[in-house]
Amino acid sequence: MRKNWHILDPDSENVSKLVESLGCHPAVAAALVNRGLCTSEDAAVFLRPSLADARSPFSMKGINRAVERILLAIQGHEKMLIFGDYDADGVTATALLFEFFKDLGADVDYYIPDRLTEGYGLSCDHVEKQAVARGVNLIITVDCGTSSHDAVDEARRGGIDVIITDHHETSSRLPEAVTVLNPKQPHCPSGFSWLAGVGVAFNLALALRKRLREEGFWNQVAEPNLRAACDLVALGTIADMVPLVKENRIYVQAGLEVLTAHGRPGIKALLNVCDLLNRDLKAQDVAYKIAPRLNAAGRLLHASTAFRLLTTPDAETAYALAMELHQENARRQKMEQDILSEIGRHLEENPGLLQQSALVLDHHAWHQGIIGIVASRLVDRHHRPVVIITVTDGVAKGSARTPDGFNLYEGLKCCAQHLEKFGGHKKAAGLTLKPESIPAFRRDFERIVSQKTKPEDLVPPLVIDGEINPSDISGAFAHELEAFHPFGTGNPEPLFLLSDMEVLSARVVGNNHLQMRLRPHGGNGAPQFDAIYFNGPREGQHFRHLAQIACHVRWNRWRGSEKIQLVVRDVNGAGESRKRIKKKGGF
Repeated sequence: MRKNWHILDPDSENVSKLVESLGCHPAVAAALVNRGLCTSEDAAVFLRPSLADARSPFSMKGINRAVERILLAIQGHEKMLIFGDYDADGVTATALLFEFFKDLGADVDYYIPDRLTEGYGLSCDHVEKQAVARGVNLIITVDCGTSSHDAVDEARRGGIDVIITDHHETSSRLPEAVTVLNPKQPHCPSGFSWLAGVGVAFNLALALRKRLREEGFWNQVAEPNLRAACDLVALGTIADMVPLVKENRIYVQAGLEVLTAHGRPGIKALLNVCDLLNRDLKAQDVAYKIAPRLNAAGRLLHASTAFRLLTTPDAETAYALAMELHQENARRQKMEQDILSEIGRHLEENPGLLQQSALVLDHHAWHQGIIGIVASRLVDRHHRPVVIITVTDGVAKGSARTPDGFNLYEGLKCCAQHLEKFGGHKKAAGLTLKPESIPAFRRDFERIVSQKTKPEDLVPPLVIDGEINPSDISGAFAHELEAFHPFGTGNPEPLFLLSDMEVLSARVVGNNHLQMRLRPHGGNGAPQFDAIYFNGPREGQHFRHLAQIACHVRWNRWRGSEKIQLVVRDVNGAGESRKRIKKKGGF
């Protein structure tokens, strides 16, 4: 797919200051400035993330009220219910608070709804059957609740208090709960708007622990080590694809260390089935191997399977649950591929659909638990907003995803007259509508996307940190770049431009990957580099010269040895031309 190259041009004065203060390579300093890290203090926190640098949870609007109400519940031995979402973010948040409250000796239970039969969020039915029926006095939602107005009203009429912890977009009117912990709500001064649901729950636990410390509670009860809970925070944060910046980066870095130590039987079992034992884990390991297996529970089984895996103290039980999720994930992959193949054939037969600014596709037989990930795959392939709708028992439910450049939540608001309900983020959302409303929704959604995007928005950008020379590439340079981990949304792996490279050899390996040996053109005796171009063009085996390549510089470690490898993302000069755009500013 054609890409627009955006070569960043950071402020040279800021780059020079970082080179001087940190003693780093100029290209490393440029990559830091591109990420908005213009002072040595900010850069140092970024390069050495520590929980000690995390800001206070008490800056969140409503958190003092939440702490006070939970303290009353603990002191009065009231029954609490943690109500979570069924994705990995919601499950990890539920597990985190459930374990924390158990450590306090609280009377606490949990409930996670079934994706297929109950849908997203707290409902009046949940209040009646899961709270009133159990004698619950206080409901605490995690990763949901911001749009649950009717359910909160129903709880209040039944004498049940509700505390909402969430991170989804808010409307102008919030539910009349005891308090709402959502950093996206108006007038929240925390600056935590990029937290995942599990991050909000973690901050609530931090605040409660501090308040209990002030009251001497831990003189009688062992104070829980919340760093140990960062494994759950890392899992949920990475899985939900929120920006890995600020506190998220701190939590994920700490969590990866905890995950690598695999203290939980469930984590050890998951790492075992993913073939990740005895390895230093990266965010990509969580995103592509661990998170899909956790999410498979909510997609195809019930999310309580993932919850039990994360909280069981028994290794044998953990392995059985991990194998169950592993098998369900394989089934999910097969179902996903079948749907994508069906859609691929449909697009081939109807090529005009790809001339539109958005794709809205519906079918009566697609699995509701799979359509969200299918939408994400189609966004990757076609770089435009995608809505996938499945119709079951007379109800149409959809999952929507979008690339940068279009606010999905705001777009759905413009089509609200066709929808029964919707909710989510600017890049991911869910919706429910009547089957007969699908054609009108498709028409209006396409119109809204067309109005709010330009043609270039549908061409994926390739953001490049700057140009380097082959002589810049060294072991020291590669080690400096490793400090940018963990990579993810908001903190992509540094990408650099190399020019005028000679291709000494090239061959297709594995599943359409291009393995190359490169050196500067005309440079007999110049350094040579191994390079890999994942999913590169098959004609690439005939490359002899590359005018420009966009690549990462990584260590390739294998069986105790390590050497530098260039990971190519795109090429210019051996096929179609690429548009090069010099761009001020950062990501």
